[in-house]
Amino acid sequence: MNRWRKHPGVRTGDQLTRGERAADHVRNGMGSWPFVLFFLATMAVWAAYNGRGGFDPYPFILLNLFLSMIAGLQGAILLISAKRADSISSEVALHTLSNTAKLQDLIEANTVLTETVAQLASEMHEHICRPHPGQGNARRSSTREKASALADAAARRSEEARP
Repeated sequence: MNRWRKHPGVRTGDQLTRGERAADHVRNGMGSWPFVLFFLATMAVWAAYNGRGGFDPYPFILLNLFLSMIAGLQGAILLISAKRADSISSEVALHTLSNTAKLQDLIEANTVLTETVAQLASEMHEHICRPHPGQGNARRSSTREKASALADAAARRSEEARP
């Protein structure tokens, strides 16, 4: 069974036309090992029964007629199944394209937000670390060291949190 039925971008059930549902059933049925084994078993039973004087003796003319008819239809059946598979692929591609566009917009908004946060953090750092009147260099350097240590600790925590 195909897993595309679970894909949110692919139409299923009542959304499909009768022909699309039939093409899905034919493709899923004829394109399976149970069908191949059933077909081979049917041919073996036909040959065993009719090889001993059944209704279609040895050259199996009736069987050849049926197989020729099946072969004549096989091309059309394959084209119908391929056409349906192509429409499924198109639906998945369109769904992926729309999701990609949404994700791109979210990434761009996240990038702008991240840049804004970085700019605000830089401004806060400058405001905190700039010398105030009446304070010496010792106070300024210890504040810078504390800010640097806090930034390093935050970076280590974010690296540890990554999977």
